[in-house]
Amino acid sequence: MKRLLSFAALVAAALCLTGCLAGKYMSTYALTPNPHGVDDIERTRHKADSLLPGSTMWYDNLKAEGILRDTTIVGYRNFKVHACFVPAKDPASAKGTAIVVHGYGDNHFVFLYLVRMYRDDLNYNVLFPDLQYHGYSEGDHIQMGWYDRYDVEKWIEVAHNVFHDDFMVLHGVSMGAATVMMTSGDPLPESVRCVVADCGYSSVVKQFNNNRKQNFAFIPADVLQSASMVTKKRYGWGFWEASAAKQLEKCTIPVLFIHGDADDFVPIEHLWINYKAKKQGYKEYWVAPGAVHANSFQKHPEEYKARVSDFLRIVPYLEYK
Repeated sequence: MKRLLSFAALVAAALCLTGCLAGKYMSTYALTPNPHGVDDIERTRHKADSLLPGSTMWYDNLKAEGILRDTTIVGYRNFKVHACFVPAKDPASAKGTAIVVHGYGDNHFVFLYLVRMYRDDLNYNVLFPDLQYHGYSEGDHIQMGWYDRYDVEKWIEVAHNVFHDDFMVLHGVSMGAATVMMTSGDPLPESVRCVVADCGYSSVVKQFNNNRKQNFAFIPADVLQSASMVTKKRYGWGFWEASAAKQLEKCTIPVLFIHGDADDFVPIEHLWINYKAKKQGYKEYWVAPGAVHANSFQKHPEEYKARVSDFLRIVPYLEYK
Protein backbone atom coordinates (compact mmCIF):
# COMPACT_ATOMS: atom_id res chain seq x y z
CA MET A 1 0.00 0.00 0.00
CA LYS A 2 2.81 2.41 0.90
CA ARG A 3 4.48 1.70 -2.42
CA LEU A 4 1.20 2.32 -4.22
CA LEU A 5 0.70 5.63 -2.41
CA SER A 6 4.27 6.65 -3.15
CA PHE A 7 3.78 5.80 -6.82
CA ALA A 8 0.51 7.74 -6.90
CA ALA A 9 2.21 10.74 -5.30
CA LEU A 10 5.02 10.52 -7.85
CA VAL A 11 2.54 10.41 -10.73
CA ALA A 12 0.61 13.37 -9.28
CA ALA A 13 3.83 15.34 -8.88
CA ALA A 14 4.84 14.53 -12.47
CA LEU A 15 1.46 15.61 -13.79
CA CYS A 16 1.62 18.80 -11.76
CA LEU A 17 5.10 19.54 -13.07
CA THR A 18 4.01 18.78 -16.62
CA GLY A 19 1.00 21.07 -16.23
CA CYS A 20 3.18 23.87 -14.86
CA LEU A 21 5.66 23.51 -17.70
CA ALA A 22 2.85 23.40 -20.26
CA GLY A 23 1.29 26.49 -18.68
CA LYS A 24 4.60 28.33 -18.76
CA TYR A 25 5.12 27.35 -22.39
CA MET A 26 1.60 28.44 -23.38
CA SER A 27 1.95 31.83 -21.67
CA THR A 28 5.29 32.41 -23.39
CA TYR A 29 4.06 31.13 -26.76
CA ALA A 30 0.89 33.26 -26.75
CA LEU A 31 2.12 36.48 -25.18
CA THR A 32 5.75 36.87 -26.28
CA PRO A 33 6.03 35.78 -29.94
CA ASN A 34 8.35 37.38 -32.50
CA PRO A 35 9.86 40.70 -31.40
CA HIS A 36 8.38 44.00 -32.49
CA GLY A 37 10.06 47.15 -33.83
CA VAL A 38 11.25 48.25 -37.27
CA ASP A 39 11.38 44.68 -38.58
CA ASP A 40 7.75 44.19 -37.56
CA ILE A 41 6.68 47.28 -39.50
CA GLU A 42 8.55 46.17 -42.61
CA ARG A 43 7.10 42.68 -42.26
CA THR A 44 3.55 44.04 -42.46
CA ARG A 45 3.80 46.78 -45.08
CA HIS A 46 2.75 44.34 -47.79
CA LYS A 47 -0.20 43.26 -45.63
CA ALA A 48 -1.59 46.79 -45.60
CA ASP A 49 -1.55 46.83 -49.41
CA SER A 50 -3.11 43.39 -49.61
CA LEU A 51 -6.04 44.62 -47.51
CA LEU A 52 -6.46 47.82 -49.53
CA PRO A 53 -4.19 48.45 -52.54
CA GLY A 54 -2.19 51.66 -52.46
CA SER A 55 -2.17 51.97 -48.68
CA THR A 56 1.60 52.15 -48.27
CA MET A 57 1.92 54.83 -50.94
CA TRP A 58 -0.95 56.78 -49.35
CA TYR A 59 0.76 56.57 -45.95
CA ASP A 60 4.23 57.43 -47.25
CA ASN A 61 2.97 60.44 -49.25
CA LEU A 62 1.05 61.94 -46.33
CA LYS A 63 4.04 61.39 -44.05
CA ALA A 64 6.43 63.02 -46.54
CA GLU A 65 4.13 66.04 -46.70
CA GLY A 66 4.07 66.31 -42.91
CA ILE A 67 0.32 65.70 -42.77
CA LEU A 68 0.57 62.29 -41.11
CA ARG A 69 2.72 62.43 -38.00
CA ASP A 70 4.17 60.20 -35.26
CA THR A 71 3.95 60.70 -31.53
CA THR A 72 5.14 58.81 -28.46
CA ILE A 73 3.92 58.90 -24.86
CA VAL A 74 4.65 57.02 -21.66
CA GLY A 75 1.98 54.37 -21.41
CA TYR A 76 0.83 51.90 -18.81
CA ARG A 77 3.59 50.43 -16.62
CA ASN A 78 5.95 53.15 -17.94
CA PHE A 79 6.53 51.64 -21.37
CA LYS A 80 6.85 54.07 -24.26
CA VAL A 81 4.00 53.65 -26.72
CA HIS A 82 3.76 54.98 -30.26
CA ALA A 83 0.93 56.21 -32.46
CA CYS A 84 0.38 58.04 -35.73
CA PHE A 85 -2.25 60.69 -36.27
CA VAL A 86 -3.64 62.42 -39.33
CA PRO A 87 -6.25 65.17 -39.74
CA ALA A 88 -9.44 64.71 -41.74
CA LYS A 89 -9.29 65.22 -45.48
CA ASP A 90 -11.13 68.52 -44.98
CA PRO A 91 -10.05 69.56 -41.48
CA ALA A 92 -12.35 72.58 -41.36
CA SER A 93 -15.43 70.35 -41.58
CA ALA A 94 -14.14 67.27 -39.71
CA LYS A 95 -16.96 65.24 -38.21
CA GLY A 96 -14.96 63.94 -35.26
CA THR A 97 -12.01 61.75 -34.36
CA ALA A 98 -11.57 57.99 -34.74
CA ILE A 99 -9.08 55.93 -32.75
CA VAL A 100 -8.33 52.80 -34.78
CA VAL A 101 -6.88 49.84 -32.86
CA HIS A 102 -5.09 46.92 -34.56
CA GLY A 103 -5.19 43.22 -33.78
CA TYR A 104 -2.90 40.54 -32.36
CA GLY A 105 0.56 40.49 -33.92
CA ASP A 106 -0.22 43.48 -36.14
CA ASN A 107 0.64 47.18 -35.79
CA HIS A 108 -0.60 50.65 -36.73
CA PHE A 109 0.36 50.03 -40.36
CA VAL A 110 -1.83 47.00 -41.02
CA PHE A 111 -5.28 48.57 -40.70
CA LEU A 112 -4.63 51.56 -42.93
CA TYR A 113 -7.80 50.62 -44.79
CA LEU A 114 -9.77 51.82 -41.76
CA VAL A 115 -7.62 54.93 -41.34
CA ARG A 116 -8.27 55.75 -45.01
CA MET A 117 -11.98 55.03 -44.61
CA TYR A 118 -12.30 57.41 -41.69
CA ARG A 119 -10.09 60.15 -43.13
CA ASP A 120 -10.89 60.10 -46.84
CA ASP A 121 -14.46 58.75 -46.95
CA LEU A 122 -15.99 59.87 -43.63
CA ASN A 123 -13.85 63.00 -43.05
CA TYR A 124 -12.69 62.11 -39.55
CA ASN A 125 -9.42 62.88 -37.86
CA VAL A 126 -7.66 59.63 -36.98
CA LEU A 127 -5.21 58.46 -34.35
CA PHE A 128 -3.93 54.89 -34.72
CA PRO A 129 -1.59 53.46 -32.08
CA ASP A 130 0.75 50.53 -31.75
CA LEU A 131 -0.34 48.49 -28.76
CA GLN A 132 2.38 47.41 -26.35
CA TYR A 133 4.79 44.79 -27.75
CA HIS A 134 3.67 45.74 -31.28
CA GLY A 135 5.12 48.01 -33.92
CA TYR A 136 7.24 50.83 -32.51
CA SER A 137 5.80 50.54 -28.99
CA GLU A 138 7.71 49.06 -26.12
CA GLY A 139 6.32 46.33 -23.87
CA ASP A 140 7.21 43.01 -22.32
CA HIS A 141 4.23 41.01 -23.63
CA ILE A 142 1.02 41.09 -25.65
CA GLN A 143 -1.67 42.24 -23.24
CA MET A 144 -4.68 40.87 -25.18
CA GLY A 145 -6.49 44.19 -24.74
CA TRP A 146 -6.77 43.97 -20.95
CA TYR A 147 -3.97 46.35 -20.01
CA ASP A 148 -4.04 47.93 -23.48
CA ARG A 149 -7.25 49.68 -22.52
CA TYR A 150 -5.28 51.89 -20.16
CA ASP A 151 -3.09 53.05 -23.04
CA VAL A 152 -6.16 53.64 -25.22
CA GLU A 153 -7.52 55.86 -22.45
CA LYS A 154 -4.29 57.87 -22.61
CA TRP A 155 -4.57 58.09 -26.40
CA ILE A 156 -8.12 59.43 -26.02
CA GLU A 157 -6.68 62.37 -24.08
CA VAL A 158 -3.91 62.88 -26.64
CA ALA A 159 -6.37 62.80 -29.56
CA HIS A 160 -8.65 65.28 -27.82
CA ASN A 161 -5.73 67.66 -27.18
CA VAL A 162 -4.61 67.41 -30.82
CA PHE A 163 -7.96 67.68 -32.59
CA HIS A 164 -10.20 69.30 -29.93
CA ASP A 165 -13.21 67.21 -30.93
CA ASP A 166 -16.20 66.43 -28.75
CA PHE A 167 -17.16 63.39 -30.85
CA MET A 168 -14.86 60.39 -30.74
CA VAL A 169 -15.33 56.80 -31.92
CA LEU A 170 -13.17 53.85 -30.83
CA HIS A 171 -12.88 51.30 -33.66
CA GLY A 172 -10.99 48.03 -33.26
CA VAL A 173 -10.54 44.80 -35.19
CA SER A 174 -9.98 41.35 -33.60
CA MET A 175 -7.84 41.93 -30.49
CA GLY A 176 -8.31 45.63 -31.20
CA ALA A 177 -12.06 45.10 -31.00
CA ALA A 178 -11.65 43.30 -27.67
CA THR A 179 -9.50 46.24 -26.54
CA VAL A 180 -12.10 48.90 -27.34
CA MET A 181 -14.88 46.80 -25.79
CA MET A 182 -12.79 46.39 -22.65
CA THR A 183 -12.17 50.14 -22.69
CA SER A 184 -15.89 50.87 -23.01
CA GLY A 185 -16.60 49.55 -19.52
CA ASP A 186 -14.29 52.05 -17.83
CA PRO A 187 -15.22 55.66 -16.99
CA LEU A 188 -14.48 57.65 -20.15
CA PRO A 189 -14.56 61.33 -21.15
CA GLU A 190 -17.82 62.62 -22.60
CA SER A 191 -16.05 63.10 -25.93
CA VAL A 192 -16.00 59.30 -26.42
CA ARG A 193 -19.41 58.77 -27.94
CA CYS A 194 -19.42 55.26 -29.41
CA VAL A 195 -17.56 52.04 -30.24
CA VAL A 196 -17.24 49.89 -33.37
CA ALA A 197 -16.08 46.36 -32.52
CA ASP A 198 -15.17 44.19 -35.52
CA CYS A 199 -14.79 40.44 -34.77
CA GLY A 200 -13.63 40.81 -31.18
CA TYR A 201 -13.50 37.92 -28.71
CA SER A 202 -15.68 37.89 -25.60
CA SER A 203 -12.89 36.87 -23.21
CA VAL A 204 -9.25 35.90 -23.32
CA VAL A 205 -9.85 32.50 -21.75
CA LYS A 206 -12.59 31.64 -24.24
CA GLN A 207 -10.42 32.71 -27.16
CA PHE A 208 -7.35 30.84 -25.93
CA ASN A 209 -9.44 27.75 -25.34
CA ASN A 210 -10.72 27.96 -28.91
CA ASN A 211 -7.12 28.30 -30.16
CA ARG A 212 -6.14 25.32 -28.02
CA LYS A 213 -8.85 23.13 -29.52
CA GLN A 214 -7.93 24.20 -33.05
CA ASN A 215 -4.15 23.88 -32.81
CA PHE A 216 -3.30 21.87 -29.69
CA ALA A 217 -6.26 19.55 -29.18
CA PHE A 218 -4.03 17.04 -27.38
CA ILE A 219 -3.42 19.55 -24.57
CA PRO A 220 -6.10 19.40 -21.83
CA ALA A 221 -8.12 22.52 -21.01
CA ASP A 222 -6.64 22.54 -17.50
CA VAL A 223 -3.43 23.95 -18.94
CA LEU A 224 -5.23 27.29 -19.27
CA GLN A 225 -5.40 27.53 -15.49
CA SER A 226 -1.65 26.99 -15.25
CA ALA A 227 -0.92 29.44 -18.08
CA SER A 228 -3.17 32.02 -16.44
CA MET A 229 -1.35 31.62 -13.14
CA VAL A 230 2.01 32.06 -14.88
CA THR A 231 0.70 35.18 -16.63
CA LYS A 232 -0.66 36.56 -13.36
CA LYS A 233 2.70 36.09 -11.67
CA ARG A 234 4.67 37.54 -14.58
CA TYR A 235 2.45 40.42 -15.61
CA GLY A 236 -0.26 40.95 -13.01
CA TRP A 237 -3.36 39.76 -14.85
CA GLY A 238 -5.02 36.43 -15.55
CA PHE A 239 -7.04 35.03 -18.43
CA TRP A 240 -10.35 34.84 -16.57
CA GLU A 241 -10.44 38.50 -15.57
CA ALA A 242 -9.69 39.75 -19.09
CA SER A 243 -13.24 39.82 -20.40
CA ALA A 244 -14.75 42.10 -23.01
CA ALA A 245 -18.21 40.78 -22.15
CA LYS A 246 -17.90 41.74 -18.48
CA GLN A 247 -16.73 45.21 -19.45
CA LEU A 248 -19.65 45.58 -21.87
CA GLU A 249 -22.03 45.02 -18.96
CA LYS A 250 -20.89 48.43 -17.70
CA CYS A 251 -20.87 50.11 -21.12
CA THR A 252 -23.51 52.81 -21.68
CA ILE A 253 -22.38 54.33 -25.00
CA PRO A 254 -23.64 53.00 -28.38
CA VAL A 255 -21.83 50.00 -29.86
CA LEU A 256 -21.84 48.61 -33.40
CA PHE A 257 -20.80 44.95 -33.43
CA ILE A 258 -19.46 43.50 -36.71
CA HIS A 259 -18.61 39.85 -37.33
CA GLY A 260 -18.17 37.57 -40.33
CA ASP A 261 -20.40 34.51 -40.39
CA ALA A 262 -17.50 32.39 -41.74
CA ASP A 263 -15.08 33.40 -38.97
CA ASP A 264 -13.61 30.28 -37.40
CA PHE A 265 -10.72 31.98 -35.60
CA VAL A 266 -12.99 34.05 -33.38
CA PRO A 267 -16.25 32.14 -33.93
CA ILE A 268 -19.46 34.11 -34.30
CA GLU A 269 -20.68 32.89 -30.91
CA HIS A 270 -18.43 35.60 -29.44
CA LEU A 271 -20.58 38.20 -31.21
CA TRP A 272 -23.74 36.95 -29.51
CA ILE A 273 -22.05 36.77 -26.10
CA ASN A 274 -20.82 40.35 -26.45
CA TYR A 275 -24.10 41.62 -27.86
CA LYS A 276 -26.10 40.05 -25.05
CA ALA A 277 -23.66 41.35 -22.42
CA LYS A 278 -24.32 44.97 -23.38
CA LYS A 279 -27.57 45.69 -21.58
CA GLN A 280 -27.37 49.48 -21.28
CA GLY A 281 -27.78 51.93 -24.12
CA TYR A 282 -28.04 51.48 -27.86
CA LYS A 283 -26.50 48.56 -29.72
CA GLU A 284 -26.71 47.05 -33.16
CA TYR A 285 -24.92 44.33 -35.09
CA TRP A 286 -24.06 43.43 -38.64
CA VAL A 287 -23.15 39.88 -39.66
CA ALA A 288 -21.07 40.06 -42.83
CA PRO A 289 -22.00 37.17 -45.16
CA GLY A 290 -19.13 34.91 -46.17
CA ALA A 291 -16.50 36.91 -44.27
CA VAL A 292 -13.74 35.04 -42.45
CA HIS A 293 -11.80 36.56 -39.56
CA ALA A 294 -11.08 40.30 -39.92
CA ASN A 295 -12.35 40.10 -43.49
CA SER A 296 -15.68 41.94 -43.38
CA PHE A 297 -14.33 45.14 -44.97
CA GLN A 298 -12.52 43.30 -47.77
CA LYS A 299 -15.59 41.14 -48.46
CA HIS A 300 -18.09 44.00 -48.42
CA PRO A 301 -16.20 47.33 -48.55
CA GLU A 302 -19.07 49.58 -49.57
CA GLU A 303 -21.54 48.05 -47.14
CA TYR A 304 -18.95 48.20 -44.37
CA LYS A 305 -18.46 51.92 -44.96
CA ALA A 306 -22.21 52.48 -45.15
CA ARG A 307 -22.89 50.54 -41.93
CA VAL A 308 -20.25 52.49 -40.02
CA SER A 309 -21.31 55.82 -41.53
CA ASP A 310 -25.00 55.26 -40.76
CA PHE A 311 -24.18 54.22 -37.20
CA LEU A 312 -22.05 57.31 -36.58
CA ARG A 313 -24.74 59.53 -38.07
CA ILE A 314 -27.43 58.43 -35.63
CA VAL A 315 -25.28 58.36 -32.48
CA PRO A 316 -25.85 62.00 -31.48
CA TYR A 317 -29.63 61.58 -31.77
CA LEU A 318 -29.55 58.38 -29.72
CA GLU A 319 -27.71 60.01 -26.85
CA TYR A 320 -29.87 63.07 -26.49
CA LYS A 321 -33.37 61.61 -26.96
